[in-house]
Amino acid sequence: MNASVAIQVLPSVTSDDEVIRIVDEVIDYIKSTGLNYYVGPFETTIEGDYDQLMDIVKECQHVAARAGCPAMSTYVKI
Repeated sequence: MNASVAIQVLPSVTSDDEVIRIVDEVIDYIKSTGLNYYVGPFETTIEGDYDQLMDIVKECQHVAARAGCPAMSTYVKI
């Protein structure tokens, strides 16, 4: 089943530069999936198979954590 997902990852870090760096790493991961995506001012929208999108949502949080983000809020619209 095809779907669209909009995801917003908000890192809980103290530096604006760190927020930008972590969010950029998440966006780079989304780009690497090969799916159609659009980076907007508040969220990134991805189109594809529902199950694959849910795996991507999960991995976005792992990418942020590996980038040094100790905690985050993630908002998802399906």
